[in-house]
Amino acid sequence: MNPPDQPGAKNFSEASSNFVAMFEDCVGCKWTLHILMQIRNGVNRPRALVRTKQGLTTKVLNERLAKMVQFGILEKISYPEVPPRVEYHLTLFGQEFVEILDRIEALHRKFGSI
Repeated sequence: MNPPDQPGAKNFSEASSNFVAMFEDCVGCKWTLHILMQIRNGVNRPRALVRTKQGLTTKVLNERLAKMVQFGILEKISYPEVPPRVEYHLTLFGQEFVEILDRIEALHRKFGSI
């Protein structure tokens, strides 16, 4: 890490703070975790995703998908078809991000009663 008086120190701090904000936003929402797991399991289309859990609305789904695309966790693929078809897939970053979530889940299973 750069000392505060060297060039680049502010950029590192900003990048770190953005990553923390992204992580908090994603982990802090029960729907984000559910959606990520569904996409990892091959459910890629919005209509199919909304059917995977009672209580997940189209509005919430669209907000979460847009946020994860913005963070670079998901990529949105729009196909030029009639009717239009949209799919979401994990990016390389998203695949590693989900691995972190898997590790957190494993810790919870192991030490959840603490």
